[in-house]
Amino acid sequence: MSHGVELTPSRGPAPPDNAVIAALTAALDKLNRGLMVLSMIAVVLTAIVLTYSVVSRYFFHAPTDWQDEASVFMLVGVTFFCTAYVQYHRGHIGIEAIAGLLPRRVNAIRLLLVDLVSTLFCAFFTWKSWLLFHEAWVDGQTTSSTFAPPLWIPYSMMAAGMTLLSLQLLLQTLARLTNKPEQAA
Repeated sequence: MSHGVELTPSRGPAPPDNAVIAALTAALDKLNRGLMVLSMIAVVLTAIVLTYSVVSRYFFHAPTDWQDEASVFMLVGVTFFCTAYVQYHRGHIGIEAIAGLLPRRVNAIRLLLVDLVSTLFCAFFTWKSWLLFHEAWVDGQTTSSTFAPPLWIPYSMMAAGMTLLSLQLLLQTLARLTNKPEQAA
């Protein structure tokens, strides 16, 4: 891991040994890259919306009532739609203090257990997110502002993003289980 400015895009991990898992991983990676581009656009749009709101309120004394929800909704989408991409590159924060101290075999078991627990947790979070989305959709829930956009919008982005993250974790776990063992260096 470098701590400087990256000038070239990350190449990602090696493809899994299993052809089906490799194909699914490649397809998910393409989807994640597309969502990453949309997320970059959403961040820029969020900045524009917030800047417009400040300028409109300060210079023209015309406050807007929609910018908070629009910005928060876009940032929810950005946050959850990027999680699977970050997981693909193993970019989420991990504590590796003991990794160097453990034998290779024990460390491999530790990594497998972490992947399994992460997959189970994210699957549970995904399920609860879809329940929130369904409840907001059926009940017609909205925010409490005068703009009052429907809450199914951010809940759907959260549920979709968590679904992709769970799928990414599942594919990585299956790859870890089916890949040929690494040879000692």
